[in-house]
Amino acid sequence: MDKNIFVIEDDDNIRELVTMALSSFSYQVTSFDQAEQALFQMESQLPDLVIFDIMLPGISGLEATSLMRNNPRTAQVPILLLTAKNTEMDTVAGLDQGADDYMSKPFSVMELAARVRALLRRTVHLDDPRPAQVDAGDLQINDSTRDVTQGGKPLGLTFKEYELLYLLIQHRTRILSREELLSTIWGYDFMGESRTLDIHIRTLRKKLGDDAETPRYIKTIRNVGYRFIGDASP
Repeated sequence: MDKNIFVIEDDDNIRELVTMALSSFSYQVTSFDQAEQALFQMESQLPDLVIFDIMLPGISGLEATSLMRNNPRTAQVPILLLTAKNTEMDTVAGLDQGADDYMSKPFSVMELAARVRALLRRTVHLDDPRPAQVDAGDLQINDSTRDVTQGGKPLGLTFKEYELLYLLIQHRTRILSREELLSTIWGYDFMGESRTLDIHIRTLRKKLGDDAETPRYIKTIRNVGYRFIGDASP
């Protein structure tokens, strides 16, 4: 069955462009001009992915993202944000609310399709098999339920934050380059949006209570990438 995507955009021209573009890639697209309409529809029809414009009449894309993440029924649905704003503050705000990725307007149809494909790829393709249970210091990961606990306390990670942490832990014996992380988790074969990785690392660190200067979990290897060090003593 084709993947069903909800597109919420109040600009008629952009909504039509996104709908036609995704439909041409054989996705089933349901479009709305208000977030309230989409959230109501989700009560009876759960989409495979949601694309929110941030600036919407009524409930904003950020507010709608937060509502979805706080609803067990929609908590794991991937969310892509579209925004005319191109500041890091807006991006961080969107990811903090639980969005998995973002795109700034204007954007190319081919890049949009690449982002959608990456978000719909529900498992990370690794050379090594994924253990169902992973322990790393005071972190415990249950890959079957995608639950992460820290000292027994649940951590509310987004889909991409979870994949990022799992990948870093699974390959904790080595440094993961920025290119490898972007390619494996986001499906990017280009570095044009490497800021996506930096912001996800930042939000993940915030939820872990980690510090970039004196890290306990994720160490930045300057000009190379990142490495998980959470097994080491503080």
